[in-house]
Amino acid sequence: MGKNNKSVNIAVVGNPNCGKSSLFNLLTGLHQKIGNFPGVTVDKKTGTANLGDGITANVIDLPGTYSLYPRREDEWVTYKLLMQQEPAVKPDIVLLLLDASNLKRNLLFCSQLIDLNYKVVVAMTMGDIAAKKGIKIDVDGLSRELGVPVVPVNPRSEKGIHELKKTLSFAAGYRPAEMEHNFIDNKALAPEAIREIQSKHPGLPSYTALHYLMHHRELDGEENKTVCEIKDRHHFNDTKIQAEEILHRYQKINQILQSTVSEPDPLKKKIFTERIDNILLHRFWGYVILTAVVFLLFQSIFWLASFPMDAIDSGFTQLTSWVDALLPETWWADLLVNGLLAGIGGIVIFIPQIMILFGLISVLEDTGYMARISFLMDKVMRKVGLNGKSVMPMISGFACAIPAIMATRNIENKKERLLTILITPLMSCSARLPVYIILTALVIPDVYYFGFISLQGLVMMGLYLFGFVTALVVSYVLKFLINIQEKSFFILELPIYKAPRWKNVGVTMLEKGKVFLVEAGRIIMIISLIIWFLSSYGPASRMEKLDQKYETIAAANTYGAEDIERNYSAEKLENSYAGILGKAIEPAIAPLGFDWKIGIALITSFAAREVFVATMATLYSVDDADESTLKQKMANATRMDGSKVYTLATGLSLLIFYVLAMQCMATLAIVKRETRTWKWPVFQLVYMTALAYLFSCIVYQLFK
Repeated sequence: MGKNNKSVNIAVVGNPNCGKSSLFNLLTGLHQKIGNFPGVTVDKKTGTANLGDGITANVIDLPGTYSLYPRREDEWVTYKLLMQQEPAVKPDIVLLLLDASNLKRNLLFCSQLIDLNYKVVVAMTMGDIAAKKGIKIDVDGLSRELGVPVVPVNPRSEKGIHELKKTLSFAAGYRPAEMEHNFIDNKALAPEAIREIQSKHPGLPSYTALHYLMHHRELDGEENKTVCEIKDRHHFNDTKIQAEEILHRYQKINQILQSTVSEPDPLKKKIFTERIDNILLHRFWGYVILTAVVFLLFQSIFWLASFPMDAIDSGFTQLTSWVDALLPETWWADLLVNGLLAGIGGIVIFIPQIMILFGLISVLEDTGYMARISFLMDKVMRKVGLNGKSVMPMISGFACAIPAIMATRNIENKKERLLTILITPLMSCSARLPVYIILTALVIPDVYYFGFISLQGLVMMGLYLFGFVTALVVSYVLKFLINIQEKSFFILELPIYKAPRWKNVGVTMLEKGKVFLVEAGRIIMIISLIIWFLSSYGPASRMEKLDQKYETIAAANTYGAEDIERNYSAEKLENSYAGILGKAIEPAIAPLGFDWKIGIALITSFAAREVFVATMATLYSVDDADESTLKQKMANATRMDGSKVYTLATGLSLLIFYVLAMQCMATLAIVKRETRTWKWPVFQLVYMTALAYLFSCIVYQLFK
């Protein structure tokens, strides 16, 4: 065994959807951090694990890949690290996850890792699924044939984790064999060329030398030139050699499977997953069910969240009134009540809906249905220049555009990836949800059809669908304008159906609620305090005139004290810095039905869309000192002529504006990082703002 207080680097690798992230989380617990690999935008997830016997492991969770022939950016990250071309990390042990229900495909990658002469430890997952399929595996025999330890594990139930840690601890303590242990005879594929590479790099495994020849462009300038000369001298054909290699590997894999795995007759009854897919992936009923699932998703957001939201709204109204009555009439008390508490109340009320939305999305992912949505939508996506792989980032965009845009790295085709990045912000993210909820509640009647179908829920679903359809139309137009010629293929692995891990769903809901409160709340609080200042103060000359005017009115005793206070608050807000700014942009937004207060909220929304509600809460708290809720204050808001601000026309116009407008600086920043140019984020900002203005204007003119 190894010495005490030893530290080793463990690279966790495997095919996509094999349970890699779950195992990483189990091994590292809370000792994780996320960064970026140098020079690329792919996330690097690392953590520490205690293996026992004084051995600490630095665990690196590498992007999923099917083989050592990378195509996507994230696959190249895994490849370079395993080929030791990544100076920041040198793995001592490679922990490979093997899907027991799909051994043949998984063993290809396993065999390649063995030939790189690493210390390989295999964690075999999905054993329960293999058992349901009637697959029986001789684990000891498989380990013997491969020449590496194989440990059955189940990250969901934490079975086998202790044994895996012991095996990793043992692997950390022994030295690899001096001689190569090859799965296949790699040298025989190109003997002269490999021998010449090895003569320049003594001790280099044959398979690593073969990859030097395959991917010499990844080597530095002089090395690249040398390898090119060797290839030309020996007439090395990349495509031919790769095909021969894969053929030899599968020949041996088939031999191993015949001696270690027994499978049932393929003509036997289909497993549960396949029977369900006959319905859920049906060419007609599949789309009907998908529509029903989306409909229920948005109905549930209203059904489940109404009670906690009402309780929070009422609680903050009472708290604000109590604190206001308790404190003296000073500037700092006004800041606390109308700035701080109004801002907090404007965001906390939406946490139940944010948590419910993420919880339901988590259920869809956990059960395996989310992948089916991609499969169903591939045909539609093809017609607008995308493919089924674009669906996952777009669906993720319903939560947040930033990770959704980062998820486009899985799309190999450059044109399809760029199109997906450009349209993903049209998906209604969770930051828009607070805006949708308060405006829908303001202008859409709270009625139910057939006793359970909410009109507000239908409108909410319509907003999400409108964003989605607009995204498809924009993609259809842009596919003719973006000149990148590259063919693509849609290959998707459908995971089996599983019961959702309710603990995981609960943790996701709590985490997302916390992130929304802390991350978004931090921005919202800063904006709320700035808005309070801009709304409470203005140019000295204006404020002095206003004070003199109302001192004269008060002395004349013409109006009641309450009327004087209300009118003074309204005029003070109009003459404040915020009022001056709002009035300046009001002519431009008047055709959309927006007043100057809405104009201020549109500007502050560039920091984060959900700031709209906090801005309204602050503006109306400064403007009006009554104890009503924000919704009541907005419902009672009037223009100079006495007409209501939030009519059906204005409400719908504002909803459409928020569906289409690019009001998120963080999203623009991430688009710049992913595309490595400001050209595309600027294009997004222009085209989305133009679309928002045009459609909002049309809607307002139609409904007014």
